[in-house]
Amino acid sequence: MDALLKDTVDKAINSRFPDMSPEGRKLIRELLVRKELAKGELLLKEGEVSRHIVFVGQGMIRQFYYKNGKDVTEHFSYEGCIAFCIQSLFKQEPTQLIIEALEESVVYLLPYKQFLLLTESCWEANLFYRKLMEYSLIVSQIKADAWRFETAHERYHRLMQQHPEVVKRAPLSHIASYLLMTPETLSRVRADI
Repeated sequence: MDALLKDTVDKAINSRFPDMSPEGRKLIRELLVRKELAKGELLLKEGEVSRHIVFVGQGMIRQFYYKNGKDVTEHFSYEGCIAFCIQSLFKQEPTQLIIEALEESVVYLLPYKQFLLLTESCWEANLFYRKLMEYSLIVSQIKADAWRFETAHERYHRLMQQHPEVVKRAPLSHIASYLLMTPETLSRVRADI
């Protein structure tokens, strides 16, 4: 068995549903398809339909979109994280989000339609799916609240506390756009800390 695959699935599942049985984990592992990405390679392009939930085994990816000619980072994912374009995945319509490898990466693709079939026959897969969606909604709410109510310093501090890997590994321009700051503002915030 691919040791990275097992480790990736365990990390991802443990973050949402640590009580899932070895049998349930095996059913999910059996659906995953390994894909290696070069730095800068796009896993999902604007206008494509998202058909997978992405488990990150190695490396870092980001989801971003273009607004007024500038790219805006929506989300970062690294080892043990899960990423997906929820609207495109659910509605099976073209996405505005792009998924890019920020480093050489190994990801595992969970085909959405096959996963849905599994959720019908395996209660643990169904519960894991529900927990994925709940977590996604919570993260979206926290991010929206941070944009509305937190200062630039508070947003950066939260990122440092919750996702130090992003601060260490992602380009500053992407971190700035994720935090809705200019690179100059981010530089001042970092200097203050």
